[in-house]
Amino acid sequence: MGPLHGIKIIEMAGIGPGPFAGMLLADMGAEVIQVERAAADYVIPDCNRRGKKSIALDLKDKKDVDKLLALVSQADVLFEGFRPGVMERLGIGPEVCQEKNPKLIYGRITGWGQTGPLASAAGHDINYISITGALHAMGRADSPPAPPLNLVGDYGGGAMFLVTGILAALLETQRSGLGQVIDVAMTEGTANLMSIFNTLDGIGQWNVNRASNILDSGAHFYDCYETKDGLYISIGSIEPKFYQLLIEKAGLDPDLFSAQLSSKKWPELKAVISTVFLSKTRQEWCDIMEGTDVCFAPVLDYKEAPAHPHNVARESYITLDGITQPAPAPRFSRTPSVVQHGSHKAGADTRSVLSDWDVES
Repeated sequence: MGPLHGIKIIEMAGIGPGPFAGMLLADMGAEVIQVERAAADYVIPDCNRRGKKSIALDLKDKKDVDKLLALVSQADVLFEGFRPGVMERLGIGPEVCQEKNPKLIYGRITGWGQTGPLASAAGHDINYISITGALHAMGRADSPPAPPLNLVGDYGGGAMFLVTGILAALLETQRSGLGQVIDVAMTEGTANLMSIFNTLDGIGQWNVNRASNILDSGAHFYDCYETKDGLYISIGSIEPKFYQLLIEKAGLDPDLFSAQLSSKKWPELKAVISTVFLSKTRQEWCDIMEGTDVCFAPVLDYKEAPAHPHNVARESYITLDGITQPAPAPRFSRTPSVVQHGSHKAGADTRSVLSDWDVES
């Protein structure tokens, strides 16, 4: 009985940010119906399929298009991640769907957006974050920009903005009684994620050179360091009182390290602190710093993360379909999110969904 219990959402099956957004909405209690192109006799163990029902429809067949439109007439939300024009060619574009259901919220998520000179071009996360300045800012000064997995464009600038847009539109629909179309461009979501750096640039505290700023590994007090056992720790001692504690806990020379914000000295101080951190193992540094106000954490790989004591205490991970994966987030005090079930095979729920929604099969 999560906060979205009773909300009906149709997700046009795709890859990347769409399925992730659908997972978040399902975790929060929405009934998410994933529309697949073909049924399958096997289950795909996919975290992003959890909590969803799956129906298989051939959208080149008018009868199946009519079935989908019958579902649309009862849905609160439909979202899709195809290139602009694909849904229109299938006969299920926004105008057709909202004619069937004026209250329908129609979410569209693409890399470049529905309009503009690149709208119809193929692309992936790495391309979308390239034109926002985000990718250029990531990595070391002597190396090409470092792709941050596909977290920034697909998931941060894409899925999170799609979910935010859907939730905002659901609230507005309660007042107006009307739906609307949400155009989510991963480029624009990513640009919004970069807003803090526009601010810092505006006040003269950021520049375009990689690894020369406080938050991009330029500063000795905000970076990752190798330890004696070949593992890594992270330090984020930005505030002066936290920086003083770093000096104390790491046994650094207070005089040498006194000019915290003197960027000209950062390379020298980084060389010194790198040597210091190499003198102990990751666990030894954890014993010294973890839980203090140094702003410290061990750099764990994704297989280590679920076993960290903090994550264990908060039950931040679950195991489902044989996969260790994040538990639902965020947490609600009265209407908690919950994983409704594991992955269903493609098309497994076609009959039951059509029956439950009173659609002739």
